[in-house]
Amino acid sequence: MRMIQAGLAAGLFVAGFGAAQAQGTAASPRQDEFFWLGEINKATAVINTEEGLLDRAVAPRIAAGLAAVLKAGAAPGGRRPSTVISFEPLLIEAAGVEATLLHAGRSSQDMHATYRAAILRDDLLQLADALRKTTATMLRLAGQHAGTIVPNYTNGVAAQPNSYGHYLLGHIAGLTRDADRIREAYARVDRSPMGTTVLNGTGWPLNRARMAGYLGFGALVDNAYDASQIASAEMPVEAGAIVTGIALHAGGFIEDVLVQYAQSRPWILLQEGGGNTYVSSAMPQKRNPGLLNDTRSQASTVISLAMGRVMQAHNIPPGMADAKSVRDNSAMIGATVRLLQQWDRILGALVISPERALDELNSDWTASQELADLLMRQYRLPFRVGHHFASEIVDFAKAHDIRPSDFPYAEAQRIYGETLREMKVEGGALPVTEAEFRAALDPAAIVAARATSGGPQPAEMTRMLAASTTALSDQEKWVAGRRGQITAALARLDADFAALLPR
Repeated sequence: MRMIQAGLAAGLFVAGFGAAQAQGTAASPRQDEFFWLGEINKATAVINTEEGLLDRAVAPRIAAGLAAVLKAGAAPGGRRPSTVISFEPLLIEAAGVEATLLHAGRSSQDMHATYRAAILRDDLLQLADALRKTTATMLRLAGQHAGTIVPNYTNGVAAQPNSYGHYLLGHIAGLTRDADRIREAYARVDRSPMGTTVLNGTGWPLNRARMAGYLGFGALVDNAYDASQIASAEMPVEAGAIVTGIALHAGGFIEDVLVQYAQSRPWILLQEGGGNTYVSSAMPQKRNPGLLNDTRSQASTVISLAMGRVMQAHNIPPGMADAKSVRDNSAMIGATVRLLQQWDRILGALVISPERALDELNSDWTASQELADLLMRQYRLPFRVGHHFASEIVDFAKAHDIRPSDFPYAEAQRIYGETLREMKVEGGALPVTEAEFRAALDPAAIVAARATSGGPQPAEMTRMLAASTTALSDQEKWVAGRRGQITAALARLDADFAALLPR
């Protein structure tokens, strides 16, 4: 009782206390299991009092005891139990055994399922925000390098010229799907299990919809058995699939950059120093890409944590707690947020040399496919004949160490005639002029002349950059909207709970 009196004298709660916690400010407790047990109890006190399930004569006393427990838990070093059975003794100490009247129609099963959903919901919003920030950095880089022509690779070999901005937009498309998956998963997580008790509900006429509203949930888990037995173990696995996708995207991007560090003249590197690179202890010439290696390792950590969700959820009967750990699930999301932050740092540290990239393109034959395409597109030569012609040119050039820009047009004419005879195709001289032949081997001209929807040509780059900008803006609004919904709900709960306290 002394706790109650002290708490009342100090003016325990004012409207907005829970809303401040929703913002995660330094002055307020984190939204952990203790926090959500407090919100559930506050909502129960308000709803059950107003609906006649809790005696109005005892409700203020119970509310005051609950307020005292929450205030004590918010103090530095305060006790913040994470389970119903460890929270309840504090409530009994503060308000007496009558406080257990709050437990009408409740169970630790639905209460724990509720705080797990609420915490995973918050974690997904944090993940969505981190993903948006990294994608925004990549989008800015794509805009800056829309016209930067670089080699793209398949099977580890330089394959075709492309715009580096277009390459980045390809990665952005993958990250946008990751963002879509977060939003889709959020809609499934954002369902309140509260009021379903253990397996099949309760005889108490609990107002589940109003409880969901106070806790900021957008809907209810419909089936009472599903609420704590199925969905609660399934959601972490779905979140694990999402973060696995993000980690795979990050790893693929990093591997592309790491390949350049094996070259003597890379066209893309990290800015040296500042924790991005470090020198070898024995070889003075080396600048090891520490940030790339660390981020790749972080991606592996994310995947291993995600696989842990699957391993713990499989081969167990419904309702077991193996895969439900808030600590483990939040650790998985937290590791992914750190991965995205490190990836963002990589994007800001990239040093790209357009001149060196173009030199690599012009020293190899990544433009050779365009010869085959040109012969078929303008002169109706069967593609396989044109492909063989281009392949013979590449073989000859490599055997004689000839760059594309220096290849003799007369030699191309000779090879063309031999190709027609070898493949038993009728035709005359090489139909493309020398100017067309040179243009077909120009990487910049190839990229600019692409006609494919979604290609790297300027018009399509402008369209896709604008579409990605809009998508990022939508993502930002969505995160803000969901957070605003939770904050507003908790503020309403605080206002109504404050009205319940003794005057």
